[in-house]
Amino acid sequence: MSAWNLCSLLFETRESYEDNLQTLLGLIHDTPQKSLIVAPEVCVTGFDYDNFEDVNNFAQFATQEIKKASQDKIIILTIIEKIDAKVYNVAKIFHNGEVIHQRAKARLFHLGAEDKYFTEGNDNALEIVEVDGIKIAILVCFELRFKELWKMCEGADVIATPSWWGALRSEHFKAFTKTLAIMNQCYVVASDSLNENCSKMSGIISPMGEERRNGNTACLEVQYEAKEIQKMRRYMNVGIQ
Repeated sequence: MSAWNLCSLLFETRESYEDNLQTLLGLIHDTPQKSLIVAPEVCVTGFDYDNFEDVNNFAQFATQEIKKASQDKIIILTIIEKIDAKVYNVAKIFHNGEVIHQRAKARLFHLGAEDKYFTEGNDNALEIVEVDGIKIAILVCFELRFKELWKMCEGADVIATPSWWGALRSEHFKAFTKTLAIMNQCYVVASDSLNENCSKMSGIISPMGEERRNGNTACLEVQYEAKEIQKMRRYMNVGIQ
């Protein structure tokens, strides 16, 4: 298996869906081949509750464009979609021109009124997906607060956390993502929005708990080292395989 690169994105979601998509595609284009890329939650449209029909229509176009950009890359983000007359915040994994995994966000953020606009997904849809030898799990933003979901990610090599996390709780996002890496002895690739009301704390945390945050970098890159996961699990054996 050739080496992979881990990439956490940090950029602002603006009013124009097309501009947001082009920003995303530009950042993806600039990453090397064999990159695992995590983008902020709903980064293409934002939570544009007043225009869900437009959001849903653009989601179909954006999905096709992101598919094209996913050759030799793994792209993880969430997109708002209407399915059977219900609206969901859907986490997707793109790879080699296909959506290879998707599930609806299972824990909605009531303080942000998400439950008024979205239908909640099912916890049981959370699974570890293997792509080119990398075992990947996804926790979407507010899902980080639920310890039973952490347990379901046990055994993943990389946990992706596409998020739109409130600035007032920035320290929580930093603590959760770092602790998640330490507890599950894996990499965590965290991506949050650069929008004013968000934490802006995108970053990559190693299995040892060493954290690098994007700061002013739109795309932070760290080489994926499978041996670091194996080494940590042997060194501090808590039963994770």
